[in-house]
Amino acid sequence: EVGAWTYHYSNQGDYTWEQARNYCQTFFTDLVAIQNKQEIEYLNKSLPFHGRYYWIGIRKLGGTWTWVGTKKMLTKEAENWADGEPNNRRSNQDCVEIYIKRQRESGKWNDEPCNRRKKALCYLASCQPLLCSQRGECVETIGSHRCECYPGFHGPECEDVVQCTKLEPKGVHMNCIHPYGDFSYNSTCMFRCQEGFERQGEGTLQCLASQQWSADTPTCTAVTCPQLAAPEKGQVNCSHPHGIFAFNSTCAFSCQEGFELTGAWRLQCTAGGVWTSPPPRCKAITCPVLSAPDQGELNCSHLHGDFAFGSTCTFFCQTGFALMGPENRECTATGTWTGDTSRCEVITCPVLSVPDQGQLNCSHLHGDFNFGSTCAFSCQTGFALMGPESRECTATGTWTGESPHCGAITCPVLSAPDQGELNCSHVHGDFAFGSTCAFTCQTGFQLMGPANRECTATGTWSGDAARCE
Repeated sequence: EVGAWTYHYSNQGDYTWEQARNYCQTFFTDLVAIQNKQEIEYLNKSLPFHGRYYWIGIRKLGGTWTWVGTKKMLTKEAENWADGEPNNRRSNQDCVEIYIKRQRESGKWNDEPCNRRKKALCYLASCQPLLCSQRGECVETIGSHRCECYPGFHGPECEDVVQCTKLEPKGVHMNCIHPYGDFSYNSTCMFRCQEGFERQGEGTLQCLASQQWSADTPTCTAVTCPQLAAPEKGQVNCSHPHGIFAFNSTCAFSCQEGFELTGAWRLQCTAGGVWTSPPPRCKAITCPVLSAPDQGELNCSHLHGDFAFGSTCTFFCQTGFALMGPENRECTATGTWTGDTSRCEVITCPVLSVPDQGQLNCSHLHGDFNFGSTCAFSCQTGFALMGPESRECTATGTWTGESPHCGAITCPVLSAPDQGELNCSHVHGDFAFGSTCAFTCQTGFQLMGPANRECTATGTWSGDAARCE
């Protein structure tokens, strides 16, 4: 017996390998498992010589040499075979003996048929189930045991746990599970971000046996939206609580004078990385469409669209018409035109009157005695037209030609006959149409011819010339 770990062998008889193992498991722990050269030296020194030697806890399973107590494969480094062994003579040597106090190669191993009878070399383990804090593998040593701690544990009995740095993330929600104590080996921390923020880094961190976390602590950054620019002819004013054009950024839009906003005036960056509405635009304020006045023309220039803010329109009238109202009108920022409505009015001429003893006949294109009106003049019987037969109202507001008049047709001037007298009455002027002359003779003379003559419409006197005989 050495310390807490004791070796035992069967001194009552010899057993096959299976019987030997059954014997060891019944009264002790198992067939001995050789762990190092120190143990071999100890066994070779402590055990008595036996001609058939001792069975140990190695057997060929599935063609592989295996420690039956731990079911671990025999590694190349742990082999302690005698020269030329294992040789598997007769192909049935599946069990292992150890040479104790042999003259040659004492302490070495040899493969043997399992049905041969030998001493059972047993051990009573010092490793118990609750040793090593159940956080490591208990390894038998001569006189004691040692704990080979699993990753993440340390200390003589693996009682201590590896510690990682305490995590104190900022702006990140953290939820941790600590199986062995706060922020220690195998502690697992999960991270999530608030709405509108996205995680940068791993979502789950684990405390490793190296005292390091499996990754850097993640951070939360605000979700970003596409960058916005001021619309043409407008302005934008933004506030950014979590970064430029990021979650909860708000932008207010306005337009310059003469322009109005189409779309939402205020946009907000949402948790989905999109704005609450499409970007608005500034559209020129429009005025009512203008049309050319009757008998006129319209000429417009448009800076920001047809009949919109800044448009200017000039009015013209056709010949014979005068512009009433402003010559130019401009579309203002209020959506109205400067000035009143422009119109073209026909130019008027003075009203013509009928000449004495005459007639007037007029045709009017654009209203009585206006531009384009024409008037024809004529005279009654016995009168002749003096001046133009027709006159036209011009674009200057005057009539062509001079004012005509009707003059009575004249007859040759009559004189009193010799030895006679002449007495005339003149309706329309001396010796003119309608004039009548009466002839008389002195005493002793007799009138030869008509006593009265009248000036006719042909400019001749009725009857022949009268004389006194």
